[in-house]
This record gives sequence, C-alpha cells and structure tokens, in this order.
Amino acid sequence: MSTDETRREQGMAVRRAVLGDEHVDRANAGITELTADFQDFITRTAWGDVWSRPGLARRDRSIAVLSALITAGNFEEVPMHYRAAVRNGLTREELIEVVLQSAVYAGVPRANHAFKLLQQTLGD
Repeated sequence: MSTDETRREQGMAVRRAVLGDEHVDRANAGITELTADFQDFITRTAWGDVWSRPGLARRDRSIAVLSALITAGNFEEVPMHYRAAVRNGLTREELIEVVLQSAVYAGVPRANHAFKLLQQTLGD
C-alpha cells in the first residue's frame, strides 16, 4: 500500500525527471501558505500516481498531456510541457505532428496558438 509520503517522494522524483531540477526548484521556491496544499496534491497525484504508472512511456504521456492541454485551451502550461516532451524523447518533428493532429480535433485556432508557442519555446 502506498502512503502519502511514498507517493510524494516518487512524485517529486518523476516531476524532477520530466520537468528538470531548475523548473521544480523554481516552483518549490514559489510555494506559499496559500499554494502549499495544491503543490502537494499535484506532486502526490499527478506525478506520484498518474505519471508514475507503468502503462505508458513518459514520451507517450507527454503526447497525451499536450493533446489535452491544446484541446482544452490551457496554453499557460503548454511551453513547460513542450520542454518536458523533449526531455522525454520527443523530437521537434514529432511535436509538430502532435500540434498538427490537434488541429483536426481541437480546432485550427487552438493549433495555431500551439504552433506559436512551439516556435517561441523551441525557436525556428
């Protein structure tokens, strides 16, 4: 049985592997009394439970996350997850395909914005 502490530790390890130490350290430095419980929830649940599951490789999870973020229009987190996808082994060409695929299902305006963010994040 998994305890909260075990999930927190595993979640932090996966979070660091996917997002990088610099990003996680910056996020942790910004934790306040207001956001502490939420950050703990994200670490335990998103990273310790879902991202830690063996059913998909991390690169496949990155594709799923980017597709979901683009479809929902949650663009604030897209650049962070582009960088994570690269850390997880996706190439620039594969990221272009993910965004192009999203145009069919999420709509051209969302894909257009996702391409703009991809260019800003990875450059030309």
